Amino acid sequence: MEKIYDVMILGGGAAGLTAGIYASRAKLDTIILNEGVVGGQVVLTNEIANYPGVKTVKGYELSNIMRKQAKDFGATIRTSLNLIRYNLEGEIKEVENDDGRVFKAKTVIIASGGKPRALGIPGENDFEGRGVSYCATCDADFFQDKKLLVIGGGNSALEEAVTLTKFASKVTIIHQFDHFQAFEHAIEEVKNNPKIDFIMSSEPRAYIGEDRLEKVRIENMLNGEISEIETDGVFVFIGYEPNTLKVKDIVKLNEKNEIVVDSDMKTDIPGVFAAGDCIAKKYRQVTTAVAEGTIAALSAAEYLRK
Repeated sequence: MEKIYDVMILGGGAAGLTAGIYASRAKLDTIILNEGVVGGQVVLTNEIANYPGVKTVKGYELSNIMRKQAKDFGATIRTSLNLIRYNLEGEIKEVENDDGRVFKAKTVIIASGGKPRALGIPGENDFEGRGVSYCATCDADFFQDKKLLVIGGGNSALEEAVTLTKFASKVTIIHQFDHFQAFEHAIEEVKNNPKIDFIMSSEPRAYIGEDRLEKVRIENMLNGEISEIETDGVFVFIGYEPNTLKVKDIVKLNEKNEIVVDSDMKTDIPGVFAAGDCIAKKYRQVTTAVAEGTIAALSAAEYLRK
């Protein structure tokens, strides 16, 4: 007899793992299906200092704790998947992996997260992994005593710029506006760091180099002046795109391709919920993701009771 789970969670980031913790602790037969690295964007964060009850914690450490909690409460976790077919409309929801395995459940929580947004400029694909990176935690140690550029002006850009100064000799932040869109403490931290400089009101226009990235062409947004900056590497932090391509014709999305949910994390399909960076919302923090994962699991439990 084919196994039918009570709750099937698509994604193993902060939202998905939290949903798994709550669902399995409620004695619901729960499976988490994950396509990428378990932990999601949390794993890519070097240090988290604003998680309630924890002074500081490495992103991968926090995700490992969440994963262990979910497993200890009884959740099944499957990783390294490539999900290719979704049938979420019926009473029993089905998701098929590319190896032919079909997973079935009475409810689904989509927690597919997001991915770093690219600039879309010439040379970006050519130099990814050869001077262009989207993850300080992953790649910072390759740039010991090097000169680096950081693209972006939000909290992630500023926080990761500080992280990079532990390795690089100099970090220059390039931002399209004349002010940062970040919390005041993050702005103060970069301004007080002697290794960090700023180029404001400017945008990158191209990556230049031979075998590796050597220069970045930038444009001053105030006067249109074009210049080139020599660098050993670029780290891009300009936000995230929701991982919703595979469900775009199944659940309702907004114009940003984010899943539309109500306050109970319900989608427009009965028995299907969503949480985390894949949903339409204003703030994207690990704390908001775990809150949404909690609500989605409790809502799924209520749906099953009814």
